[in-house]
Amino acid sequence: MPSDDWYLIDDVDEFLARAGEFLRSRPAPHTVHLTVTENLRSSGSHIYGDADPEFGVLPGEGGAREGKTGDTDVRATFFRTPPHTLNPTPLTEDEADALAALLAGQGRELPGVSAARDTAAAFAAAWQRHTGAEAVLRERMRLYRLDELTVPQPVPPGRARVAGEADRKQLAQWFEEFCRDAGEPLLRDAQEWADERVERGDVMFWQDPDGTAVAMAGASVKVAGQVRVVGVYTPAHLRGRGYAGAVTVEVTRAALASGAEEVLLFTDLANPTSNGLYQRIGYRPVSDFAVYDFR
Repeated sequence: MPSDDWYLIDDVDEFLARAGEFLRSRPAPHTVHLTVTENLRSSGSHIYGDADPEFGVLPGEGGAREGKTGDTDVRATFFRTPPHTLNPTPLTEDEADALAALLAGQGRELPGVSAARDTAAAFAAAWQRHTGAEAVLRERMRLYRLDELTVPQPVPPGRARVAGEADRKQLAQWFEEFCRDAGEPLLRDAQEWADERVERGDVMFWQDPDGTAVAMAGASVKVAGQVRVVGVYTPAHLRGRGYAGAVTVEVTRAALASGAEEVLLFTDLANPTSNGLYQRIGYRPVSDFAVYDFR
C-alpha cells in the first residue's frame, strides 16, 4: 500500500477528533493509546518528554482525510511521545511496511516499537529493511482483563490506604525502582509522576500493621469505561508475602467502585509469578504485546 495513505498529525485534539471514536470502538486493545492521549490532553503535550508528540491516522473506506470519524473511516493509528517508542494499533504486514517506509523516508529516528505482538514484529522487520537498524526483542507482555474478582488467601496482615501528601518521596523512589526492575526507561519525571498521583489519589499502598508501606499499585485514568492497573511494585526484600496481590485487589475494587466497566493490566510474560498471581485474582488473558528496540 502507498506510504502516503497515512495522515500525520501533531495535535492531540485533532488526533482525537479524527480517531477517538475508532480507539473507543475497541478500548481493550487500544488501552495504551486511550490513556496516553487522555494524559496529553489533560496534563499538557510535554508530560512524557520535551519534544512534541506525534500521531498518525490510516484512513479506512470512509475517508478520515476529510475529517470524518467512525469505525469505517479509520483503519489504524499510531502515537509517539519522543524520545519513546512508536505505538501503533494493530497493522497488517503491508500497513506496517508502508508506515516504516514513510517514517524512514522522512528521516525519523525511532528507538523502538511497542504494539500487539504480530504488529510489533512486522514493523520491526520493516524498519530493519528500510533503515538497516537492528531490531532486538526487549519484552513480551500480556494484556489481561478482569473477569470475576477473587481475593487470594491468606490475606497478609495490614491494610490498604491511598497514598497521600506525606508519601510523595516514597512514590517517586518506588516509581524509579519499578521502571528499573522492569528494564524500562522512565516515561515521566519520577517526582512529577508522584505529585500527579497524589493529586489524583489513584495509587494505593499496602501497609503492614505498624503502618509501614510495603507495596503499591496504581490505576490509570478512566477512559472509554476502562481503568488499567499500573505500577504494581513490592521492594525485592519484601516479595513473596502476598503484598502485591493484596494491594492489586484493593486497586481493582476501587476501579470497579468508580464505575469502570473493564479493569485491565499488563504483565511481563517473562515473570511467571505475576502472571499466575493475576490469574488467581480473576484476570484473564486478552492478547499479547511486544516491545522491540532499534539499534
